[in-house]
Amino acid sequence: MKAFVKKLIPGFLMSFYHFTLAELAALFYFYPTRRMIVVGVTGTKGKSSTAYLIAKILEGAGYKVGLTSTVLFKIGGREWLNPYKMTMLGRFKLQGILNKMAREGVEYAVVETSSEGILQHRHRGIGYDVAVFTNLSPEHLEAHGSYQNYRAAKAELFKNLKKKKINGRAIPRVIVANADDEEGEFFLSFPADDKYAFSLENKRASEAGAVLAKEIAIGEGGSHFKVDGEGFELKLIGRFNVYNALAAISVGVSQSIELAKMSEALKAVCAIPGRFEFIDVGQPFKIIVDYAHEPKSMEELYAAINLVSHKRVLHVFGATGGGRDKAKRPVLGAIAARGADAVIVTNDDPYSEDQNAIADQVIAGVRGVSSEIFCEKILDRREAIHRALDLAQNDDVVLITGKGAEQKMALGRKKIPWDDRRIIKEELKKIF
Repeated sequence: MKAFVKKLIPGFLMSFYHFTLAELAALFYFYPTRRMIVVGVTGTKGKSSTAYLIAKILEGAGYKVGLTSTVLFKIGGREWLNPYKMTMLGRFKLQGILNKMAREGVEYAVVETSSEGILQHRHRGIGYDVAVFTNLSPEHLEAHGSYQNYRAAKAELFKNLKKKKINGRAIPRVIVANADDEEGEFFLSFPADDKYAFSLENKRASEAGAVLAKEIAIGEGGSHFKVDGEGFELKLIGRFNVYNALAAISVGVSQSIELAKMSEALKAVCAIPGRFEFIDVGQPFKIIVDYAHEPKSMEELYAAINLVSHKRVLHVFGATGGGRDKAKRPVLGAIAARGADAVIVTNDDPYSEDQNAIADQVIAGVRGVSSEIFCEKILDRREAIHRALDLAQNDDVVLITGKGAEQKMALGRKKIPWDDRRIIKEELKKIF
């Protein structure tokens, strides 16, 4: 019914509706972000992890920090998983949690900001001071119409940095961007008081301070690198996590936080929920849960798995329904076929779309690479997870992707309680 109504209402009226709601929500809560420094994080990949690491760096420097992200919420010392299956909450909920932060004396609010949220004006009424760009690759193109529209939506965050004073102190407008991404210069082109470009490839963007990772060593135990001579030790595995950490360090630099303090804060981070998270209850094989649900993320995930000692990889995953990114489904299947020894295709979030059709499109990608690889279709995600765990042998890796630490699954018009990590532990008890 909701989708039908949307089709009847002209696009400009829907946009005006979303814009009005956002402004009303900010007004209702007396514009809470006028009392905090706000860091917005956007991009295709790594937003949640980067936002989390930024929060930890700021907290390590002694600030009271708030966070809203796909993964979790945070107000000071309280952290809880995001139960809503939304990166950016509805306008009143989002402004409500920002208001709680302001009332509880939060000094920095880190807000993961999605392109779909921007498309619905959920960023309106939020006084962003720091805008962070992680990377860009085609995603959610059905919602945006084209890659250029998708990029333009991300750019709205950078266009909307406003001059602000808190307790009489002018807050600088800051842009932080990935210089190794081909769109880095574009996101650095918007007006700001300070700009910082981070890089693992020794690239220096024009008119921006450079935050460069040197002497990079990435292995099974994590990563080591240096920034301006200061050593950083990261327990998180994979090159992509070095990028996430470097983005967070750049924000710290912009806020005059000492590198040594940032190093200490990042060293203390052992895991991020649902992001290359190991599940270990004593089983003789490794289990990794990750949110990867688009091609580049999955490719980087396999690069990280190659750093982990293992015999075989058994991959359980699906593709999102609801008409989202249909073209990537066989691509995901092909990537899994090239990287895994066994593939079990299951449900992700089918919404009201035909579950068999989604899975078959993924399997077509698998079979396009190999007709011999072990590949099963088990639509019940719990059964699929159980099957992989049952097949696993000593020193294998069971990789379960697509949902990470999400707390719900969209089946038809319902959203049922779900957590891959909980299901894994429950199914392991049946096997061992």
